[in-house]
Amino acid sequence: MQGSEAFRRFRLAATVLAVAGFIAPQFGVAQEKKEEKKEEEPFWAIGRPKSNADAMKMAPVPAHPIPTAADKLPLDKIKLPKGFKVEVWASGILDARGMRQGDKGTVFVSSLFVAGKIYAVTDKGGKREVKTIAEKLFLPNGIEFHKGSLYVATPKDITRYDNIEANLDNPPAPVMVYDKLPGQVPHGWKFIKVGPDGKLYFPVGAPCNICDPSEAYARIFRMNLDGSGVEPVVFGMRNTVGFDWHPKTKELWFGDNQRDWLSEDMPLDELNRVTKKGQHFGFPYCHSGIMADPTYGWGKNCKDYVTPALTLGAHAAPLGMRFYTGKMFPKKYHDAIFLTRHGPWNRTQKYAADVVAVFIDSKGRAKMEPFLTGLVENNQYLGRPADVMVMKDGSLLVSDDHNGAIYRVSYGR
Repeated sequence: MQGSEAFRRFRLAATVLAVAGFIAPQFGVAQEKKEEKKEEEPFWAIGRPKSNADAMKMAPVPAHPIPTAADKLPLDKIKLPKGFKVEVWASGILDARGMRQGDKGTVFVSSLFVAGKIYAVTDKGGKREVKTIAEKLFLPNGIEFHKGSLYVATPKDITRYDNIEANLDNPPAPVMVYDKLPGQVPHGWKFIKVGPDGKLYFPVGAPCNICDPSEAYARIFRMNLDGSGVEPVVFGMRNTVGFDWHPKTKELWFGDNQRDWLSEDMPLDELNRVTKKGQHFGFPYCHSGIMADPTYGWGKNCKDYVTPALTLGAHAAPLGMRFYTGKMFPKKYHDAIFLTRHGPWNRTQKYAADVVAVFIDSKGRAKMEPFLTGLVENNQYLGRPADVMVMKDGSLLVSDDHNGAIYRVSYGR
């Protein structure tokens, strides 16, 4: 009896501990439980504070599933400095993102999450015609036009369409340039551009919200136009979707989207200046040049990394950017950067959704002014600028992926 009583008491203790969650139920004292199947979190939600109801409601802002009709575009809401005017240059371009102009005037437009297409917009006497030259592509955000060829980058590879402007109605089969990109979706979409050295530059963003990735990620690379000679030139870059070279100094400048879910007001997204090959810009150890990451920043010092030339606001989402090389705009804007801020999705108070002008002095110091504004109303986005491009006449095109449209900004006294 004594042994039986001891065993009974042991079973009772095991039951209490099991209910409390300390040990696995044993000796037949636990009730059967069905395993709950957990849905895998999308990459953008990892790190979201589950205890905060407002945060749990946030998700990326979807673009309209069909382009906004031309007469419904928010043209009357857009504000510009005195002397500038805006007009609809093209509409009906689903998910319009990156832009490049060909030698014959064709404007090539990429898409991203919704369309998976590459478009060509031709201008015939002021009337624009939109053609689809590639479709069913995997996040084809990155495009570049160089010496008659259109380069297209996805998270997996970079291909080239030769003599494309002569074959818009019957595009050639793409030529593979480079097929060794990692291919992950998180920050895998590209912005590509040929630099002053004749090499093709492309980023590989961090495959996460915040992590310490391998050497294949969080860098800007360059390669020869045939895909050879790949080498990293920038380190500690989380996710750039826009970069360009200063027309005079030839220094590389790039926007960088910082981590999510740290707070609504931090980190601040960055505009960075590259003064030499191999510089490290902080990710994942230091954010905005001023804040060590709470997980990966232990033992690190922000002074060991390149400080941003300019901070752009919390979760502002810098995308496309160009130095202004035209002559139409006032001299004040010559050699300035026009940069799109797509606007935050994981911030309660929406802002940005604009184009800012960044002025750089002789010492490389930068300051920012609003340029194209007015697309946030009642805490909702009326449009979301994604890229800018300087036209041959000096006007500025601005793509709006939210509405599937392209605006033209011109200047006249």
